[in-house]
Amino acid sequence: MKKILSSFLILSSFTLVNAQNEINGGPVNIPAEGVIDGIYIQEHIPTKRLVPYEFVREADVMFQKRIWRSIDMREKINHAMYYPMDEFLGNGDWVKNTTRWSLWTVIRHHIMKGDLVMYDHENPINPDLRDGDLFKYPIQLAPGKSYDTDTTFKDNVLRLIAKVTPKMENGVPAVKRDPVSGDPIIVKNPKTGIDEEVPEDPDIRWVISEDIVEYRLKEDWFFDKERSQFDVRILGLAPVVYDAERDAKGEITTIKGKKILFWLYFPHCRFVFVNYNVYNPKNDAQWMSFDDLFQKRQFNSTIYKQSNTFDRTIDTYKSGIDALYESQKITEEFRNFEHDLWHF
Repeated sequence: MKKILSSFLILSSFTLVNAQNEINGGPVNIPAEGVIDGIYIQEHIPTKRLVPYEFVREADVMFQKRIWRSIDMREKINHAMYYPMDEFLGNGDWVKNTTRWSLWTVIRHHIMKGDLVMYDHENPINPDLRDGDLFKYPIQLAPGKSYDTDTTFKDNVLRLIAKVTPKMENGVPAVKRDPVSGDPIIVKNPKTGIDEEVPEDPDIRWVISEDIVEYRLKEDWFFDKERSQFDVRILGLAPVVYDAERDAKGEITTIKGKKILFWLYFPHCRFVFVNYNVYNPKNDAQWMSFDDLFQKRQFNSTIYKQSNTFDRTIDTYKSGIDALYESQKITEEFRNFEHDLWHF
């Protein structure tokens, strides 16, 4: 009986590891074949299937309002998205937590794999027109290619989630040298046919979990008369970092403001988020997925814009604590609307 049970555990762990790799490649509590880091195999979230949205007809929507909100990573309730941190070593290796991943780690991992499509926040023709939340400028892998083979995709990824700086030597760009003679390596440029020195590989500073200061959400609130329900659908998700200057060590010296890196179409993100654990500080046996976290609204946020005549954000006509009061006022209007629906 013990041999049968042992064989079953080994087979189950092997099957779960394969299923996890096929779904998302995230961490599981099986560090090696036949070894379980716990008292049971955590298979609920890694193999969980997505629960689709309820179908909604246009004719059934009696009220609708579009909202943009920000989720501040400094707030304690939002730390489940922020931690644990990831980092990059000097040799470029990406170090991720072996138990669970932060929301940024999940997003970046699947962008590099081509599972998630980034939408540029800025108009490629007119950078001053920042309408990326309309999902008009997709950046995705070409069919059959990877991050290393698709140069256009690679350049866009480096532009959006990394800072590339050329290596300098005596005030000029460094070049690769022959390890024996020390002479610069020269190759013929295939486009111009001219012999050129090969530049040294640039320094790349990737955006890591610690750099994410908030996430932006674009969502629609609506009343569906067919279900008699006041509901919300998240449409877009965008990571935000400081627009800052850094010193040679990578430390922030001057903060100019905040900037959105890119937008993600949230209904597509759900297929990824549903298979990643979110830490529950009260009970390790009741972890949920990132998709559950968003569907259950287990985060705190502030409204910074609602659909309006002038298409303006709150900070253009309110500032400081008045902007927070305006955000709370919009929230209360939604609550009152829902309450009045059932008040007789």
